[in-house]
Amino acid sequence: MKFIGKYTIRGLLGRGGMGKIFKVEHPLIGKIFALKLLDPDPLLVSLMGRDKILDMFKNEAITIAGLRHPNIVEIMDYDESGDKPYFLMEYYVNNLGVMIGETSHTEQASRTIKIEKAIRYTLQTLNGLDCMHHAGIIHRDIKPYNLLVTDHDTIKICDFGLSKLRGEKFEGPPSLKFGSAWYAPPEQEDNPDSVDCSADLYAVGITLYRMLTGVLPEEGYLPVSRFNADLDDAWDEFIKKTIASRPAKRYLSAAEMLVDLKLLQTDWGSKKEQICRLPEIKKPKAAGPATTRLKPRSSPLKISPPNAKKTFALDGLWRPAGFIENEFVANPDETVTDRATGLVWQQSGSEFPLTWSGAKVYIQELNASQFAGNRTWRMPTIDELMTLLTELPQGEDYCIEPIFAQRQKRIWSCDRRSFIAAWYVSIDMGYVAWQDFTGYYHVRAVRHIKPHN
Repeated sequence: MKFIGKYTIRGLLGRGGMGKIFKVEHPLIGKIFALKLLDPDPLLVSLMGRDKILDMFKNEAITIAGLRHPNIVEIMDYDESGDKPYFLMEYYVNNLGVMIGETSHTEQASRTIKIEKAIRYTLQTLNGLDCMHHAGIIHRDIKPYNLLVTDHDTIKICDFGLSKLRGEKFEGPPSLKFGSAWYAPPEQEDNPDSVDCSADLYAVGITLYRMLTGVLPEEGYLPVSRFNADLDDAWDEFIKKTIASRPAKRYLSAAEMLVDLKLLQTDWGSKKEQICRLPEIKKPKAAGPATTRLKPRSSPLKISPPNAKKTFALDGLWRPAGFIENEFVANPDETVTDRATGLVWQQSGSEFPLTWSGAKVYIQELNASQFAGNRTWRMPTIDELMTLLTELPQGEDYCIEPIFAQRQKRIWSCDRRSFIAAWYVSIDMGYVAWQDFTGYYHVRAVRHIKPHN
């Protein structure tokens, strides 16, 4: 067992030029944290010198510690292990980069997000930036992977390693680039010291464009309305202003950008209401005879990532290669029967996110209490969970009343990825992924209409 200070190392979360980020556990209370350890790349040390790197590392910790906002990650501790300083932060298993499926090949297509969720994430990011900018801090590296997503679906801005304080000058080599190429504005690449808060707002605009379209804006800029008919000219103008190449043409502050985005949010809500008032809106089909057309696998498997796409029948972005036509019937005992698969589901699931072990205990308690008069409830397989997935809604799809509770967005399966990790499904975004057992997701119990003996 390895330690950093008093903290037990539970895994490596990432590495960069200045150091490494570990998943660690407190030795007494067992709480999981993210720990950033200063361990700079030798090339960076030769370019900048260790003293300058140490100052930047300390400043990052001080910067985070000085900010108190629900959309900014919180720092818990600062200490040294040997001759290497470290600081401790809140730990969350998800970030926006993982959720949209962005890879090291940033230019490749990613998953899109529902309009209302994209708006909500962007509003939260802007609220966090508004706090930072009022404190005289420019982040300079806003991107999906630096936007953590909490267990309750809230954005937390992290990674302040490149942040700039008001009046601060960079003393490193001019060849050192700041920020991520696809998200940093043009002026930041040319002169990192020259940027103002509009640099962060530019990155927010690129991130929002990516959430809505699944691609990055190319030279010439294709309006977002070309990708989604539910988005109109007002959206095109908003995005165009946020990602203008010249800072003077962008929003002057996060507060100003928030005002316009809230107007778009209100307009989008009104548009959905108008669509749903139109006649002949699609409605769920009435349930027909109880004929099972599909019997998804119900026995748990242990599947490694290289084999998962084929085993689960997924596309390149880890989404189902196809969707089934369900025959859902809502029952009075808070369950839902799917006659197409012969499965009975909890209509909701666990009230709060649980670890994988906690999810198993939850199922045991359901059976002990004979929930809905039955004691054969179990954790679903990925194959079973995938039968609940649909394509992201557009137009009239928003008018269909959901049959399942919407609180449970990411749901554990009984399928394991390894001895310390399991597979889960993002219900609201429609993809499959894995997480270690200490992650917090919901669970939704399932059973067969006629239990197997």
